[in-house]
Amino acid sequence: MIVKPKFRGFICTTAHPEGCKTNVYEQIKYIESQGKIEGPKNVLVIGSSTGYGLSSRITVTFGSGASTIGVFYEKAPSGNKTATAGWYNSAAFEEFANKEGYYAKSINGDAFSDEIKRQTVDLIKKDLGKIDLVVYSLAAPRRTLPQTGETVSSVLKPTVNTFTSKTVDFHTAEISNISIEPATEEEVKNTVHVMGGEDWELWINLLMKEGVLAKGFKTVAYSYIGPQLTHAVYREGAIGKAKDHLENTAKKLNEELKNVNGNAWVSVNKALVTQASSAIPVVPLYAAILYKIMKEKGIHEGCIEQMYRLFKERLYSNKTDVDENGRIRIDELEMRQDVQDEVGKIWQSIDSTNIHDLSDIDDYRSEFFRLFGFEYTEVDYDADIEIGVQIPSIIKEVEV
Repeated sequence: MIVKPKFRGFICTTAHPEGCKTNVYEQIKYIESQGKIEGPKNVLVIGSSTGYGLSSRITVTFGSGASTIGVFYEKAPSGNKTATAGWYNSAAFEEFANKEGYYAKSINGDAFSDEIKRQTVDLIKKDLGKIDLVVYSLAAPRRTLPQTGETVSSVLKPTVNTFTSKTVDFHTAEISNISIEPATEEEVKNTVHVMGGEDWELWINLLMKEGVLAKGFKTVAYSYIGPQLTHAVYREGAIGKAKDHLENTAKKLNEELKNVNGNAWVSVNKALVTQASSAIPVVPLYAAILYKIMKEKGIHEGCIEQMYRLFKERLYSNKTDVDENGRIRIDELEMRQDVQDEVGKIWQSIDSTNIHDLSDIDDYRSEFFRLFGFEYTEVDYDADIEIGVQIPSIIKEVEV
């Protein structure tokens, strides 16, 4: 069938298999053009189908020759409905990895569930024996708590006062003001349950208990801090409380991993166009301004450039540099004072009449659609294509 983009807000409801394959291929080619990484050999990536998780899986496979197991929750193609982008990304990744002789298997299901955790442990024992790295890269809107069976949702809200600021509809480039009421205590608590470190700790504790962690094991989870202008809704908001919990979990895991000489890290990454970040008020407009400034300075990076630098220069270098809170910072180019000063100046004057001059909003929009396999110049979007792409290694189908 012929696949065109259909979108609803910050979600594209269709995905293009050839475009997604192009996305994966371009990231692989970038990694192959860089120097080899003396990195991990057996890796579990939890949340491996899009964004930083996908780029992490590509980096360790094509940068250090790692065998990988990916866990994600994506929808397979059905009838005349396309699969999700993450499904097509994962199918393409496995195809390219297998062609080069790399081990790559995937598990599709709810990573928060005990069932998927157990299935993953069994696969590690069967095929890899032990793993030396776990990347935790989940960005989910809700979670079913294993201890109670209750499903709770995360929110993108401030915690103290009503937040009012500029935002943009990146489809129309219209800037408006948005006001967000503060989260309740219950909403904050639930956001921590979903986006904090609880599930990361459950995964690591289970893997440790089952004896599948190699000596010198590492684990990393991803976070974001960002500029002061987003702090009220992000770093000081409900999601920020979850990120605080994630960072405290890393400190706790560091103690628990001493018996395998292991380490747990939180990496603070740069603002990028991802499905998750597109949903956060203020962030798309900030990112569009940031992109323009960083490109002009020659310091812009996408997911794959960030992940290569994380693994090559931080996690698998002679010394892992961290900030005063023990976090790896690969957002240091974004947070440079000259960059943030210029963002602040533009933020004050930007509106719907000058947004195309003062920001990179058009490229932001294009990057959003590229997440779903659209707007790649080398892909013929008028061609009739096969949408029923399957992932050979999927062990068990689940309803999403």
